Amino acid sequence: MAEQKRPVRVLVAKVGLDGHDRGAKVIAASLRDAGMEVIYTGLRQTPEMVVNAALQEDVDAIGVSILTGAHNTVFPKILSLMKEKHMDDVLLTGGGIIPADDIAKLSEAGVGKLFTPGTDTTEIAAYIKDWVEKNRRSK
Repeated sequence: MAEQKRPVRVLVAKVGLDGHDRGAKVIAASLRDAGMEVIYTGLRQTPEMVVNAALQEDVDAIGVSILTGAHNTVFPKILSLMKEKHMDDVLLTGGGIIPADDIAKLSEAGVGKLFTPGTDTTEIAAYIKDWVEKNRRSK
């Protein structure tokens, strides 16, 4: 009998004071439709809350939606906490209003692909599934 792998698990988070979560909910729904298990943390999370929830839920990926302009603070902080907790097999990705120059810098720092408004949700789901397939340890 073939080994069955569990579905990809993704934590979707809104960090900081950003109160606009419609996009995050659309992404969460589209990832569920693509066969993933999605945990949505809700609004006003701290980086520590996000990483702790990701550990507790044993996720394969963390997706952060950010529209406040705090991406250059939020993503590096989450990445640092993930490294501290040896979460090197978990993808940190996300999206929102993020200038191309900042996307490039965050990518160089180790953040996964970042998506801007208007990205087709199937592209996001395919990226996450592909990354997890290549990087997942046995779970």
